[in-house]
Amino acid sequence: MNLATFKGGVHPPEKKELSKEIPIQKSPLPDKVVVFMQQHTGAPAKPVVEVGQKVKTGQIIGEPGGFISAYVHSPVTGTVTEVKKISNIIFGKAVEAVVIQRESEDEWELLPHGDYEKFSKEELLDIIKKAGIVGLGGAMFPTHVKLNPPQDKKIDTLIINGAECEPYLTIDHRMMLEKSEEILIGIKIAKKILGVNNVYIGIESNKKDAIEFLKNKWKGQVIVVPLKTKYPQGAEKQLIYAITGKEVPRGGLPMDVGVVVQNVSTMYAIKEAVVDGKPLVERGLTLTGEAIKRPGNWWVRIGTPISWIVENLGEGFKEGIENVKVLMGGPMMGIPINNLDTPIVKGNNGITSLIPEEQRGTFCIRCSYCVDVCPMGLQPYLLDLLGKKRKYDEAVEVGLLDCIECGSCSYVCPAKIEHVKTIKLAKKVYRALRGGKK
Repeated sequence: MNLATFKGGVHPPEKKELSKEIPIQKSPLPDKVVVFMQQHTGAPAKPVVEVGQKVKTGQIIGEPGGFISAYVHSPVTGTVTEVKKISNIIFGKAVEAVVIQRESEDEWELLPHGDYEKFSKEELLDIIKKAGIVGLGGAMFPTHVKLNPPQDKKIDTLIINGAECEPYLTIDHRMMLEKSEEILIGIKIAKKILGVNNVYIGIESNKKDAIEFLKNKWKGQVIVVPLKTKYPQGAEKQLIYAITGKEVPRGGLPMDVGVVVQNVSTMYAIKEAVVDGKPLVERGLTLTGEAIKRPGNWWVRIGTPISWIVENLGEGFKEGIENVKVLMGGPMMGIPINNLDTPIVKGNNGITSLIPEEQRGTFCIRCSYCVDVCPMGLQPYLLDLLGKKRKYDEAVEVGLLDCIECGSCSYVCPAKIEHVKTIKLAKKVYRALRGGKK
């Protein structure tokens, strides 16, 4: 099997065996949800409900706060009990959230929907926008914006991201095996909107069953590209290079080389919205890690507290383990969770619980391992040094804003230096000093 790939990257232990054979199960409905008004890139949504108001499943509770923003919907049927600011660990600040107490089974408020072939491009984009769909691979960029690039950007290729290179996570793998027909409909909708004929799906070689299954299932409609199993193979720029050989320019976007990339779960959400009228109120995620009693893949409502998921779906943590490390996502790019009552968001593709290890950073020994593995061709040790010295302009000149925060540098560092932590902070400070501008 010829495997497409990119330069750099690392090979962390995959740990997929904990959940890859477990089919997606539907979670019971939680008693309470906490729905952030910002769970997408761009401006936060504006709450349009009040305390005491009755809401249905799928009803709009937040409207976009700008051009790059997204609608937010109620994941359950019940009553709004609070509208308040809560710390959002994804964006590192307090944002408004709507707390809803569930009172019954679902009473749906659906979108206009039907045969996608009868809708115009504009009507399809409007449904996707009204459904609040964002990138479900983790980036959470509003999908209706991504599928409607400026007229001067000529798109000729659609790439579906089925790489799922993050260790432990298996939800996209299960989606490809269990929801291939629905995903294909989502792809056809995206093809119609973009007006493209070239469609590829990249899948890492550790998912041979999905590769062979989709080659047969989607024959003549989508080209299946086997990818070398290597992290971060699923990052947009690395995926584009592996499949097409095109390099996205520094500071550029995929559309600059005529490509749009979408995650497999996002394609499923598009089908759900356009054909079935369902806004994005639930998603599939992997509950995994050595510390959880019952790993698995689940359909879970947005806004469900992680503590509820751990106890009710994972049967709690294993006995005798202290200070379990819980991540929203996987071990490479996941965000550590200190408060287990934190609710899941649209881009949350996994919850990973790890047994903590003692790890202390020392001083850089200039081994250059981080340079060798950086998929963006950067010098992470230098970015870390400039960030710590608060030389942000110099850091930008050598690629600070090009870093995709994949964590490959930290993974290989023999001194256990957390480059990404410094880089993230440096980006945040630099943008704040420039008034939020990139």
